[in-house]
This record gives sequence, C-alpha cells and structure tokens, in this order.
Amino acid sequence: MKFIVSSTALSGHLQAISRVINTKNALPILDCFLFELQDGTLSVTVSDSETTMITTLEVNESDADGRFAVPAKTLLDALKEIPEQPLSFDVNLNNLEITVQYQNGKYSLMGQNADEFPQPAALSSDAVHVEMEADVLLGGINRSVFATADDELRPVMNGIYFDITTDDITLVASDGHKLVRCKTFAAHGSERAAFILPKKPANLLKNLLPKEQGTVTLEFDERNAVFTLEEYKMVCRLIEGRYPNYNSVIPQNNPYKVIVDRMQLVGALRRVSIFSSQASSLIKLRLSNNLITISAQDIDFSTSAEETVSCQYEGNDMSIGFKSTFLLDILTNIAAEEVVIELADPSRAGVIIPLEQEEKEDLLMLLMPMMLND
Repeated sequence: MKFIVSSTALSGHLQAISRVINTKNALPILDCFLFELQDGTLSVTVSDSETTMITTLEVNESDADGRFAVPAKTLLDALKEIPEQPLSFDVNLNNLEITVQYQNGKYSLMGQNADEFPQPAALSSDAVHVEMEADVLLGGINRSVFATADDELRPVMNGIYFDITTDDITLVASDGHKLVRCKTFAAHGSERAAFILPKKPANLLKNLLPKEQGTVTLEFDERNAVFTLEEYKMVCRLIEGRYPNYNSVIPQNNPYKVIVDRMQLVGALRRVSIFSSQASSLIKLRLSNNLITISAQDIDFSTSAEETVSCQYEGNDMSIGFKSTFLLDILTNIAAEEVVIELADPSRAGVIIPLEQEEKEDLLMLLMPMMLND
C-alpha cells in the first residue's frame, strides 16, 4: 500500500490529536496512531481507552486502501524535523514494514496490527443531538474549565456540567471554593438534557476549537459524547453521577455592589499577594467610600503590603478575605473592562460578573470567602 501526503498537513493533524495519548498506557497499542486509508482519505485515530480522537485529511495519491498502527512518539518526532514537502509512505500490510521517503532520505520503522486498536464507543439510539457554533463552545469552555476540581471523592466536580434547555445552554464548573456559570443564548437543545464533560476532553477541545470555523455537532447519551468538528471527531466517556444544584449556592439580593476596573484590580492583587502567607494566600479587601484597600501580610516572615484601588462603592465599610490565587483566576477569565463584585457579608460568597455582558451571554462567577482574624 502506497500513499503520498503533505508533511506539514500530516504533522499538524498528528500534533493536534497526540495530546490524547497518556504517558503510561496499560495497552501498548495505545502508544500508537491508527492510520486508515479509504478512497483517498486518511483518517488517524488515537485513544487512551476513555477518550478517542479521529482526524481526517486528504492524501495526494494512493494505490490501495488499508489500515495499520504506527508508534506515535517516533513518527511525531521524525515529522517535526521535515519542512513542507510530499511524504511517500510505503506500507507492507503483511509484515507491517513502513518506509517513509522524503526529499533527501527515508525513514524505516515497524508498524503494529491495526486490529488490536480498541473501537470507539457507539452511542445509543436515543442520543441527544445539539449544535453549537465553535466560538460559542470555545468561549464557554475557556471561561469554565479553570474552576473544575480534582476531587477523587466527588468525581462529578471534576468536569464541566452542560445544562441544556430549549432556550439556552449553561456551562457550569466548580471546585467547592469557586464556581463559574456561563449561560449562552446563542445555542439551545430541542429538549431538556445534561451531561458532565471530564476535564481532559474539555482541554483537548480548548486546543482544537480556535482552529475551527462553523458549527460543532454534539451528540451524547448517558455514558458517552461525540463532538464532530470540521476535521476532527472526539468520542469521550462522560462522568456519571448527579451534578449538585448550582443555582442554590448563588446568593441572591447582595446589598453591597462594587464596580471596579478589572485590570487595575488584577495588577494590585498580583503585587500585594506576593506578601501574603504562603500557606493560605489570604488577601483582605476593605471597602469604603469609592475605595478598595487591598492588604496582605505574612506574620511568619514579618512582611506585609497594602494598596488602594478606586472604585464605585457607596455602602457601609466592610472587610472580606479571599484566597488571592482564586480571585486572580476568576478575574483573568473575565474579558470585560469593568467588573461588578456583589457582596452580602464577610461570611457569604462574593459574586463577580462583567459590568457589560457579551452578546447573548450571561456570565457569573462566585468565590467563597476566607475567615479574617481581625
């Protein structure tokens, strides 16, 4: 079996899907790319047994159909060094000898039996079908994936919850300290449905979607989901279990509202947080008339810092403590120039929203406070 393919096209597609491969696999075949050539189209599959990704690209010419597996790391590293040119693959499907010829040389390597490669999971007949624009899905994942947990005891928190209604789609992520609820009115389902997408497939999509234009088709049943993009397809196992009622933890009617320039606040937090306790990363926000005083101290090393940021605030004086790393995570994942911080009292969660929501979007982030000693 022979075929010719562009070196940069092949290398680009292999790089994009290679993130699926785990460093340690129980099955040696999972260290390989599965190549399948049919009617002039080459599809390459990788899998870690829970997530499978398939990409397709056209070959310049081919003389036969066939399938074989090839060690991923060897092929990836070898192709990285070749500039744009046609690559000629010559594969002996009987003994799986592979020869790759390029302008001034050739590579020889041994393939593996394609039949050992696991088949991706198939969806049940009652799978739910949803379509979303690539940029809408990317926006939702970008804003929420940082808030997912790494909790072995509550695996449902380790992914992004997709809450689909006939009016909108809401993406939710929380680790118990911070919560993101990103609702988009630019996509909706034909029925009420929900699933929990694990963190790894979410990050894989986050890397693929910026290259995509157009619509992403999403199909899922109780156990698996299939995301179909223009040149890529991902099949992944979902997290099973019931996601907590996220709306019940969002405090309503917060009397204290602060409007502040986001980047000014981020800059001040970054400077002051250097002096916070390394164990707790606690920073204190003291609100007074049109002013936020940000302070931190580390008693063990006798260091402290304080900085003021102007804002719009006309309530009673109030102090509240937050973990600086979490607050910075939230602020850097909001795109708006100004944010509104809504507070009720120092023991209840702070709600952070953009002053101006993006079109067809409702974004809300929440952060639990930390106890202040004074």
